[in-house]
Amino acid sequence: MKKISLRFKVNGKEIQGEFPTNFTLLRTLRDLGFTEVKNGCEKGDCGCCTVLLDGLPVNACLVLAAQAQGRTVTTVRGLGEPNCLHPLQESFIKHSAIQCGFCTPGMLLASKALLDENPNPTEAELKHFMHGNLCRCTGYKKIIESIMAAAKKMRA
Repeated sequence: MKKISLRFKVNGKEIQGEFPTNFTLLRTLRDLGFTEVKNGCEKGDCGCCTVLLDGLPVNACLVLAAQAQGRTVTTVRGLGEPNCLHPLQESFIKHSAIQCGFCTPGMLLASKALLDENPNPTEAELKHFMHGNLCRCTGYKKIIESIMAAAKKMRA
């Protein structure tokens, strides 16, 4: 199997190594121990594997690891610390937006990207932006409420 030498950052940590050229970013991150990046559909349909690549949300299952060369990847583990949660994480907890938790990492990162781009989205804009992130437990109402509340708190 042909390999490529890659160097990129994940949550501020330098990653360097040889990786198969056909590995997706999802497979590579999970093999490196970043299991918070969930493997859902492997087709880009569910959003469970959403990570931020240089601050932009991507489905890690659709990005080749080679595309991360020299770039910065953020997983949900890089969003906040256990004793210093990101406002989105706090809001998801406060509004009980976490059910089984499988979609949560992707939801958090996609919503962070939205709020970085548009700190004051309407509910319609939020729903449109998040349409690629699916929740198996149909917890959308609480997820939307938590993101809107976090946006309001972050603007204050």
